[in-house]
Amino acid sequence: MTNHTMPQDLTIYPIPAFTDNYIWCLHDGTNAVVVDPGDAQPVMAYLNEHSLTLSAILITHHHHDHTGGIARLVTANPSVPVIGPRGNHIRGITKSVAQGDTVHLPVLSLTFSVIETPGHTLDHIAFYGHGALFCGDTLFAAGCGRLFEGAPEQMLHSLNKLKRLPEDTKVYCTHEYTQANVAFAKAVDTDNPQLQAYSDWVDTQREQALPTLPSTIKTQLDVNPFLRSHRDDIQASLARHWGETPANDIAAFAAVRRWKDEF
Repeated sequence: MTNHTMPQDLTIYPIPAFTDNYIWCLHDGTNAVVVDPGDAQPVMAYLNEHSLTLSAILITHHHHDHTGGIARLVTANPSVPVIGPRGNHIRGITKSVAQGDTVHLPVLSLTFSVIETPGHTLDHIAFYGHGALFCGDTLFAAGCGRLFEGAPEQMLHSLNKLKRLPEDTKVYCTHEYTQANVAFAKAVDTDNPQLQAYSDWVDTQREQALPTLPSTIKTQLDVNPFLRSHRDDIQASLARHWGETPANDIAAFAAVRRWKDEF
């Protein structure tokens, strides 16, 4: 997989959208690529403010808060490639990609590998390269996406793929859910000093209205209960909460996800 570093002149900026979405914009001061533009307006405003030309759109899954801006952005930039999941179910996609495919964005000297990550939705993909992971709603800081379409086994498999990426990989997910996720994580993973330190840092960031993203795979391995559900201490916590010890790692992951859904 591609993992040489990002070009030094590249900026990766979180364009805020809706109440808690980030539309990631990668640009070199001239050309821009955006990830999951649920709303065209803030993207167009950012492009105009910085005199940027939109050169490509990357899509991780079909939910409207990730795709709703495609039509308007393409109307303004008719030749822009829109790269996303296969299935012909997302209007506007011009290139469908799947596990193992490579996405070349020569205008920014970028190359991403495609990782299929079903669970949150069945069509979910992530883009990985240059030490960066654009993972949509699969992996969050201290959390993971709800299982709207997939089964726990699928989501666990998807997260395990991401866990195997280099620990210094920067994680660019698409929602500012970190504070709520950390509150839940502390209920599950009660004796984790790294999680407590992370919680303090997250609170400081949010008090200053600063993003808690990107994170790293290393940080998430240290603090994210969905990546730690196989651990004995987490499974003991699950047994206390649910009154039974999970039968296996899939059951443990499902128990953490169910607890979060009810938290």
